[in-house]
Amino acid sequence: MKRTGIIISLLAGAIFFAGAQPQTTISRLKAVAGAKKMNIVFILTDDHRYDFMGFTGKLPWLKTPNMDRMAGEGAYFENAFVTTALCSPSRASILTGMYAHVHTIVDNLAGEPSGLVYFPQYLQQAGYQTSFFGKWHMGIADPYPRPGFDHWESFKGQGIYYNPELNINGKKVAYGDSAYITDLLTEHAIDWLDKRDKGKPFFLYLSHKAVHSPLAPAKRHKGLYKNREYRLPSTYYQTLNDDYKTLRWPEWVKQQRYSWHGVDYPYHSHQDIGEIVRTYCETLMAVDESVGTIMDYLKKNGLNQNTMVVYMGDNGFSWGEHGLIDKRHFYEESVKVPFLVYAPGLLKGGKIVKQMIQNIDIAPTILELAGLKKPDYMPGRSFIQLLKGDTMGWRKKIFYEYYWEYDYPMTPTVFGVRTDRYKLIRYMGVWDQNELYDLQEDPDEKMNLMGKPEYEELAGQLTGDLFDWLETTKGMQVPLKRTVKHPFGDWKHPAQY
Repeated sequence: MKRTGIIISLLAGAIFFAGAQPQTTISRLKAVAGAKKMNIVFILTDDHRYDFMGFTGKLPWLKTPNMDRMAGEGAYFENAFVTTALCSPSRASILTGMYAHVHTIVDNLAGEPSGLVYFPQYLQQAGYQTSFFGKWHMGIADPYPRPGFDHWESFKGQGIYYNPELNINGKKVAYGDSAYITDLLTEHAIDWLDKRDKGKPFFLYLSHKAVHSPLAPAKRHKGLYKNREYRLPSTYYQTLNDDYKTLRWPEWVKQQRYSWHGVDYPYHSHQDIGEIVRTYCETLMAVDESVGTIMDYLKKNGLNQNTMVVYMGDNGFSWGEHGLIDKRHFYEESVKVPFLVYAPGLLKGGKIVKQMIQNIDIAPTILELAGLKKPDYMPGRSFIQLLKGDTMGWRKKIFYEYYWEYDYPMTPTVFGVRTDRYKLIRYMGVWDQNELYDLQEDPDEKMNLMGKPEYEELAGQLTGDLFDWLETTKGMQVPLKRTVKHPFGDWKHPAQY
């Protein structure tokens, strides 16, 4: 009986993984009759939180004139989210249009499955010339050229800010003389635009390293925000004492306060949070200049009327909320990202979109701009309809997943669902408190409503919605990854395997 049970379990696992396999075959997509092919520039930043832009007013002293210009002359999506707030899974979801539990790049060490299909491959089939510049970071692998890009420039892992080495179409090229990565990638992107085949539509993917730690502003921006005040968030102090218990916060949040991702021991240092934030904002300045350079080039060369520029972050970032820094968790500042669209040929400026979009919507949107119908396996939708003012049938919920990492054991596995008003957070593999927040009445996510009798029915309904999503997308098992190493971010147990 025991042996039979084992065999059944193995077969069940095999069936699951067969069903959850990522898309590995590329077929020609159907073209939309009469569709006009637009050029696309996609700009991705790393760890840029949604409200750290000048026009949001979050930091009165922060100046981002070019991002402000994108919002003023284009559209600002107030509620843009990622499906996993972590570099590699988010980037993989952007490129594949799939959830992390489907493409299986669930953390920053997970390798890319053989034959994984990236949406630029469909663009190539449709006659586009494609290019990639910057951070790839899907698994800490050598930056060899990936499918879907005619021109390729990248670096290993997180890369460095000064004097980087780039892999350019398979050839390693080292840069010195204080070459700064944000400037270098922008210059190379503009050079590619200049030399491209002017008779073909183009897709340019500009993927900045900034503003990932360890932070390093361009020399011209160092000290720009010196002595500027960073007002600590309203949920900064509660884990200093037992206030978090009255608020019904999970115990792991308290424990993480003194860790690599906590305000009392950030990056295993005792650096002041305000000082880190100021350096972060100074590092962001070169990115803002890069955005301006791209927009100015398009306008100067008569390309802006038939080009869409999309700007977003790969995930958000906490700067003291709940006593945390970093991302990974499902609190707003972690999962929410900046999202701007500039397309003078499609929309008038100053548009604000309130509907919830996610990173899985990037691929369907860009495919529509190329005159292609998205493949059925992509769960996201094109947000072009929202730019046109059509909200018919748009999603009412978003879903979230994050899988526990060996290097950063402070954050448990997280699943979640969010509506326009409520958010439910469910933890796995830890003896702790789940969470429920009323975002309308409590936007800082301070008072956990989970367990209160008057919210029991709502909590049950949202939990059911969460498991419906996991079941229908074949996400009911945690994809394990091989980790035979010492943990990087665990100061308590640094020498263990």
